[in-house]
Amino acid sequence: MSEINTHTEALQHPIFKVIQKATTLLNIDSYVIGGFVRDFLLKRGNAKDIDVVAIGSGIELAQKVASLLPNSPKVQVFKTYGTAMLRTDDIEIEFVGARKESYAKESRNPVVEDGTLEDDQNRRDFTINALAISLSEKTYGNLLDPFNGCLHLKEQLLKTPLNPDITYSDDPLRMMRAIRFATQLNFRIEHESLKAITKNKERINIITKERIVDELNKIMSSPKPSIGFILLEETGLLPYLLPELVALKGVDEIEGQLHKDNFYHTLEVVDNIAKTTNNLWLRWAALLHDIGKAPTKKFNKKIGWTFHGHEFIGSKMVYKLFKRLKMPLNDKMKFVQKMVRMSSRPIVIADNKTTDSAVRRLVFDAGNHIEDLMTLCEADITTKNPKKFKKYHHNFKIVRDKIVEVEERDKIRNFQPPVTGEEIMEAFNLKPCREIGTLKEYIKEAILEGEITNNHDDAYQLMIKKGLELGLILNTELH
Repeated sequence: MSEINTHTEALQHPIFKVIQKATTLLNIDSYVIGGFVRDFLLKRGNAKDIDVVAIGSGIELAQKVASLLPNSPKVQVFKTYGTAMLRTDDIEIEFVGARKESYAKESRNPVVEDGTLEDDQNRRDFTINALAISLSEKTYGNLLDPFNGCLHLKEQLLKTPLNPDITYSDDPLRMMRAIRFATQLNFRIEHESLKAITKNKERINIITKERIVDELNKIMSSPKPSIGFILLEETGLLPYLLPELVALKGVDEIEGQLHKDNFYHTLEVVDNIAKTTNNLWLRWAALLHDIGKAPTKKFNKKIGWTFHGHEFIGSKMVYKLFKRLKMPLNDKMKFVQKMVRMSSRPIVIADNKTTDSAVRRLVFDAGNHIEDLMTLCEADITTKNPKKFKKYHHNFKIVRDKIVEVEERDKIRNFQPPVTGEEIMEAFNLKPCREIGTLKEYIKEAILEGEITNNHDDAYQLMIKKGLELGLILNTELH
């Protein structure tokens, strides 16, 4: 145990004095522990989640605290886990009685017994999360650091309080948490701990997909997500989570021709996009934009390595991946699919002469997601050749400018046909039929090709002309 330091400056929020009073009234001890203390010492801003350990009943302490607060906020009680939670002002506080845990091999849910503060600190995942500050009257503000967590914060080191092999085997989610913290904080994982993760990697299979995705999302939301994905790959966890990414790893050579390592290229793209957007689902699109390259990879003697149709195949794979991981199969998944499917479209346009027609079709297909698509494609530029890098970005600027110009003039985004189906039926005395769809499609194509402008009069005249060509009979009462 390191020497006791006082950190009352961490306890500025009024809630801590209320907890102190409740602790005194119940004649117990209590401590704020875990992430709040860690983030305070790292100067990472004010945490909105606070964990409080009571040497006694956490539920009773929560109820006593609530009774001392204005308006007596509702206490949510989770009897199974011996925990309680309340919200006040802008923070959420979870109360738990100090406990010790034992685990069965087939589950990460422990058998829990009442314990001491030391027992509770022993069960924590990392030394930096075992730091506690006393909320009891006599020792208020004292920092308890039994595993040199403060030193490890300075060393930027993730280390388990006890044997890492036991820590990770008992609760395999901690392996994901280690990698997530390493990514978020840019800390290194202690060597023995890394070895233990590799040894216990198969144990990740007992963790629910929802908990795994929660950790993956936190890795994805970090400033540099590649740190986490490289650790997942190096420890052998990645094949259990995202085998589609593992399949991208490696470089094949035939007749002296190589292709790039699409795994590491993908990680560069994710890091690039992380610099420009906090949109989690756009980051997922960056991670998955090339997953179709593994199943579509072929070698052609004349042109070398090809990945024809990888965008379309990749978009199909997105659905299977989301379903397997129990991720949302709603508009978020459809957005990722769309970004993967369209991920090469702006690149093709930028490589060729940028025509109005090509840009109109791009804007039409991307709709409101055109900016996201351009952001993804710019992140996809990972060349180390300065001239090529500059050229590609210059070409994308031309495309962006053209998008603005075309959109202002032609209003293609969220395109609605200038002539409605009802007008077509009325003009030709039609009931619902295939010809209506044919005419609407013809008008849309004419607008996208720039043959007519996107306005009602031009579209209506074209409709009449095409309708007569199709042999439709004009409604003479209207004309």
